[in-house]
Amino acid sequence: MRITVIGRGHVGGGLARRWKAAGHEVTAVGRDGGDATGADVVVIAIPGDSIAAGLAAISGLGGQVTIDASNKFGARPPGYDSVAEQVKAIVGGPTAKAFNTNFASIYDVVDAEPVPPGTLFAADADAREVTERLIRDAGFDPIHLGDLTKAPLLESLIELTSTLDRGELGPFFYRFNRPGELAAG
Repeated sequence: MRITVIGRGHVGGGLARRWKAAGHEVTAVGRDGGDATGADVVVIAIPGDSIAAGLAAISGLGGQVTIDASNKFGARPPGYDSVAEQVKAIVGGPTAKAFNTNFASIYDVVDAEPVPPGTLFAADADAREVTERLIRDAGFDPIHLGDLTKAPLLESLIELTSTLDRGELGPFFYRFNRPGELAAG
């Protein structure tokens, strides 16, 4: 799969490395801009308050499956119920919200976990299959919350995850499973 990651920081750079290791063709672009022409998937990994300006520096956006991995503290973007909705309006393709509840600082130890950690995500129907594959290829277990109308819920979790991180827990993985599911696996 051809993936353009917009953002070379901890999240974008970390996901790009994991997907390259899984065999994908990955191009990462940063603040200086770049071209997403030919990408099957575009991943947004820039600060949530920089979406409009950040995406304006990228050519070749237009209808690709898009995964919004950004976070924004505070109010939603004016005119949108979520940052993911803003991303969808700009790129114009099926969109998912994923990876924003995971700590990029511990991406390097994902593979050492005895059970894959989870990644909560919400997705348009046409973005779900690709998003699930890329979540798995990054070493996580996809946990689907529903369609993109659930993105505000995911975006609100940044307050909880940040509070837990600043407390005694520090960066963490999470999992959700049905009773007995792990023993059966």
